Amino acid sequence: MCSPETKSFSDELQRRLLLAVPKKGRLMEPSLQLLENCGIKYRKKARLDIAFSSNMDVAVVFLPAQDIALYVSQGRVDMGITGQDDILESQSEVNELVQLGFGKCRLCVQVPAGSSITDPRNLTGKRIVTSFPHLTKKYFTALNSDVETHISFVSGSVEIACQLELADAVVDLVDTGDTMRAAGLQEIAEILPSQAVLISNPRSKCQKEVDVIQRRVQGIIDAEKYVMIEYNVKRSNLSKAIEITPGKNSPTLAPLENQEWLSVKALVLRSETNTVLDKLQAVGGEAILIYDIQNCRV
Repeated sequence: MCSPETKSFSDELQRRLLLAVPKKGRLMEPSLQLLENCGIKYRKKARLDIAFSSNMDVAVVFLPAQDIALYVSQGRVDMGITGQDDILESQSEVNELVQLGFGKCRLCVQVPAGSSITDPRNLTGKRIVTSFPHLTKKYFTALNSDVETHISFVSGSVEIACQLELADAVVDLVDTGDTMRAAGLQEIAEILPSQAVLISNPRSKCQKEVDVIQRRVQGIIDAEKYVMIEYNVKRSNLSKAIEITPGKNSPTLAPLENQEWLSVKALVLRSETNTVLDKLQAVGGEAILIYDIQNCRV
């Protein structure tokens, strides 16, 4: 029989949306920062991988990143943050809601540096070591379905397999490439790109809460993507300026004391900021200011 404390804990889980985040690894810190930016407050107790939010009907569940897609697809948790590579490897049925822009990497075929093998088709039938056996088998089968490529699974330190003569090549994630080069490997093919994404169970019973969190996360991502620009411009040059800063729908205009001038505000892509500044100055824009955005809904 369950103790009263166990029943209370279980009841709390039942009434809350369960949101899974990586408990360690490269995706953990940016995932936790995203929760903070979304206003999800919680306190995690030592040796307990579930934390109840104090301001939302959410329970944060800490899981290995490679397991999150499976938990979400089976409805054990409602939402999660994990890599696209882990979703595809686990063959999980989930809704991909928002691409988060961090954890970017590529799943690549790698061979010893200086190897004569430069085409992955020359590896069919050979020994491949990887942490992604499903994706690796699918890739090499597509290259040559008549030859069985020998694929071995290891849970970590994939890059040393060639040095220990366990493999002729490896399939592993590449971020900066430093680990690959340090292990004496070189990339010969990319299987797929990957990044962290927010996912949900297609049949979640907490769809209202799912929608709220999705909107909050999208707002944070959009805020990182855009900046607000404000400047003054003569009415005679307004049409040229608006062509440069059309905003999402249209720019905001405000008259100045000098009736020949207007103040203009608009969203612009952060990546295009310097180009926009140059163009505005060229058409007579003055007092041009750029503001960072902490959060938004666009």
